[in-house]
Amino acid sequence: MDLGDVVKKETPAPPCDHYLNVSVKEASEGKSRGIWTVTDAMINGNGVAMGGFSGAAADIMFAYAIDSQLEMGEGFASINLNTTFLKPVIRGDVEILCRIHKKGRTAAYGSAMLMQNGKTVAEATSSIMIIKK
Repeated sequence: MDLGDVVKKETPAPPCDHYLNVSVKEASEGKSRGIWTVTDAMINGNGVAMGGFSGAAADIMFAYAIDSQLEMGEGFASINLNTTFLKPVIRGDVEILCRIHKKGRTAAYGSAMLMQNGKTVAEATSSIMIIKK
C-alpha cells in the first residue's frame, strides 16, 4: 500500500488507522501530521488513555513520515519505538507531529510530539529499518 495515496484520499487508510482512530492530515518531505481521537474504549482504570495506544498512534504517523521519503523499491519496518509520557492523555483529540531527522540506506531515525489541548502530552522516537524490495 502506498501511504501517499491515503494522504491524497485516493485509497482507504490501513485498518490500524481506523482501529485507533488516527487520521493523517498531511505527510511530505519526511514530516507528517495527524489527529488521534481518544475514545472511551482507550481509557484505563485510572481514567486516562492506556500508554500503549499513544505509542501505537505515534508509530502510525512515523509510517506516513518515512513513506514520504522512500524511493522506488524501498519499504520499511519499525526497529524500535520509545515513548515518554509527560502528561495524562484524556478523551478527545491529540495532534501528532512527526519528523524523520535522518534517512540512510538501511535505517532512518525520527521523533514525534503528541499534543492535546495545546500541551505536549508525550514524545516518541523511532528507529526504522529501510527494506529493499
